[in-house]
Amino acid sequence: MNIVIVESPAKAKTINKYLGSEYLVLASYGHVRDLPSKNGSVLPDNDFEMHWDVDPKSAKRLNEIAQAVKGADKLILATDPDREGEAISWHVLQVLERKKLLSKIPVERVVFNAVTKDAIRDAMQNPRGIDEPLVNAYLARRALDYLVGFTLSPVLWRKLPGARSAGRVQSVALRLVCERELEIEKFVPQEYWSIITTLATTQKETVDARLVSADGQKLGKFDVPDADTAGALKTALEGGRYTVGKVESKAQKRNPAAPFTTSTLQQEASRKLGFSPRQTMQVAQRLYEGMDLGGTTEGLITYMRTDGVQIVPEAVSSVRSLVSGLYGSRYVPPSPRQYSTKAKNAQEAHEAIRPTDFSKAPDKVARYLQPEALKLYKLIWQRTLASQAASAEIERTTVDIDVAGSDGKPYRVRATGSVIRFDGFLKIYEEGVDDAVGEDGSLPALSQGESLDPRAVEAKQHFTEPLPRYSEATLIKKMEELGIGRPSTYAATLNVLREREYVRIDKKRLFPEDKGRLVTAFLESFFQRYVEYDFTADLEEKLDLISAGSLAWKDVLREFWRDFIGAVNEIGDLRITQVLDALNDLLGPHIFPDNGDSSPRACPSCKEGQLSLKVGKFGAFVGCSNYPECRYTRQLAESGEKAAFADGKVLGLDPETELEVSIRTGRFGPYIQLGDAEGGEKPKRASIPKGTDPDAMDLQRALLLLSLPREVGVHPESGKPIMAGYGRFGPYVQCDGKYASLSTPEEVFEVGANRAIALLAEKATKGAQRGASVIKELGEHPEGGGKIQVLNGRYGPYVRHEKINATIPRDRAPEDLTMDEAVALIAARATTGPAKKKKPAKKAAAKKTATKKTAAKKTTAKKNPAKRSSAKKSARKSAPSEEAADEAAS
Repeated sequence: MNIVIVESPAKAKTINKYLGSEYLVLASYGHVRDLPSKNGSVLPDNDFEMHWDVDPKSAKRLNEIAQAVKGADKLILATDPDREGEAISWHVLQVLERKKLLSKIPVERVVFNAVTKDAIRDAMQNPRGIDEPLVNAYLARRALDYLVGFTLSPVLWRKLPGARSAGRVQSVALRLVCERELEIEKFVPQEYWSIITTLATTQKETVDARLVSADGQKLGKFDVPDADTAGALKTALEGGRYTVGKVESKAQKRNPAAPFTTSTLQQEASRKLGFSPRQTMQVAQRLYEGMDLGGTTEGLITYMRTDGVQIVPEAVSSVRSLVSGLYGSRYVPPSPRQYSTKAKNAQEAHEAIRPTDFSKAPDKVARYLQPEALKLYKLIWQRTLASQAASAEIERTTVDIDVAGSDGKPYRVRATGSVIRFDGFLKIYEEGVDDAVGEDGSLPALSQGESLDPRAVEAKQHFTEPLPRYSEATLIKKMEELGIGRPSTYAATLNVLREREYVRIDKKRLFPEDKGRLVTAFLESFFQRYVEYDFTADLEEKLDLISAGSLAWKDVLREFWRDFIGAVNEIGDLRITQVLDALNDLLGPHIFPDNGDSSPRACPSCKEGQLSLKVGKFGAFVGCSNYPECRYTRQLAESGEKAAFADGKVLGLDPETELEVSIRTGRFGPYIQLGDAEGGEKPKRASIPKGTDPDAMDLQRALLLLSLPREVGVHPESGKPIMAGYGRFGPYVQCDGKYASLSTPEEVFEVGANRAIALLAEKATKGAQRGASVIKELGEHPEGGGKIQVLNGRYGPYVRHEKINATIPRDRAPEDLTMDEAVALIAARATTGPAKKKKPAKKAAAKKTATKKTAAKKTTAKKNPAKRSSAKKSARKSAPSEEAADEAAS
């Protein structure tokens, strides 16, 4: 029996059908070993020795592989044809060799670019050994990422509370997002005007032309700077005579884009389908590993992690024949198109992403594919066909029109237009463009010397705009241009930034969160070299050289570590105040926006102190230097589309107390305050609900918020009051310590006793059922039968089959989960078995000790009432409110 090892069960299932009964295909379920998330996994002082760990799930699968290998004739490692795939094969081999199972068993490594019968059989006939340089590149990259993360992150935790982690590539990608935001904040718009004339031909067709010269002088973009200048030019043109001067037409050709690489697929799927990079790779993985096409399982696309743009000659021939058959011979160029790859070494420059079988057109397989899989497959299909289609032929026309102005001066206006004479590849597919500007339309026929009739002259005001924020597609494009990271890692990098809450996505644009901006500013201030684009790109080139066998991997690690650990040690004695001073300077425009005041950093409350960045248990905020005399605090300044409102704005007087009601900003957002802190007493406060615009807040609404929580009624069973109010998680009703959420903020003021009792009862019932509610019915299990459901439970969405519950990954929308994904999750959960709760010995001992100490204190307190009273007072003093704790942290 020949044992074949692949990564995923879906791939194993597909390959099993192509190989005979003498083969057994097993899945490793991805990487079987990893560096433990603790110190000491990589030892620089011991020649970068690496200690690998096998988690319980992987251990069980490795044992199954080991049992199968014991009686095998041959071991065939058939993992993916890239660095990660090579690493998985190497890890499996290392484990089996340590178990001394391979002394008499031959080992072969095979790779294939597509999961098809022909590709797999061809690979089996051309085995090779493990690619050691590719493994070394993996080891170097893994060691670098570990050393940066586990050395730099603790520095962040100590010097910048609230920050979560730093990474070699993630921190540089974050810097790109933060720098773009800073550019937008610093941007000063410049005014300019354009003059547009609408003219009519003798055939009554209209054409728009733009003023390009005045009195013989060419006009640049900013040469009409204000309304007065624009008005004078408009007046001169309104009474002018218009004559067509020069008419120039040029033929242009547009060539199609190359077939997809990993990066371009992620970018285009984002533009055209709205897919995140992670979603794109998940769907592409399924298309590659194999789809059930009505009884036969086959991979529909070639390997989706690639830098290559070429496709094999036989595929080129198939594409050209298909294009000719579908659209005619004119749509095929005389010779096949050749594209040059941007990959820096041949090890990872595989064939471009393309369909494996061009006879399987999207419309023929549509009934077998989920909607998102069909959309992505169609995108790949069309892009591949267009890449070998004829160029589009476009005629671009420029018409200069001479004007004799009413002021006696000569002027010139220009009209431009383009016409597609032959659509070529555009008939099949056109690549999307980020932040596109509208193209010129066609022009009517115009001849030199022709007189035109002026219909209207319009002066338009414009302002320059900053560069747009990055979308996921444009950030990936920028990272690729700079040589930061590799296309196969982009999706994971962006996902980490979102999970760490360093960035958020709003309307497909990336906005840096304050937490992310602080991390970036810290790294730029104290680790500048390691977030420089050139340094990161240079390190990627060295990793490429390692994979090509041109550079020793440990030499690269030694060179990096020597300088890096020196930089870390240099800031070991750095005080928090020094860090905050540096961040105040670097993030000044963001933290202290200039609102026209004499000093942006002047405290608006006491008028004497200076505002400064502070750090507390829950992260950073802005506070006054005169603390504790002045307790002014606010969140970091917001900018752009979320401009900060006027902090301290007085809404009016409370008619009962005659105290001022004002809007303030605190650690947890905007809130309403009644009066000021006088005599050491804390004023009454009420949070402004999320989604409510503070600028739209009025006195009546503010007083309602201050009146909360309000009593709704008395519970008929317990006889205790039911209260309604706002909490950390939104509007609620509560009774006797039991809470239930309200649907809208307004319901806090409207909910009655009957509705509140019903909500509390419903919450109690759901709690008893562990909150499980059905999101989606997927149908019967394709193999073992039994209903498969997608449910929402107490700890989030999960999928259920009989007695097996499998958690759905956070990045996957539960309502979009497919049957194949559900089956895979259930299979993985069935393999691991139920989680076993184990109390760590150290924690148990610590808890036991704490219990003894508590008991001893209680005994002492009983014996000595004076000490008991003192202890209570001390406890009250040491447990301030959440807001007071934040203020004290400054």
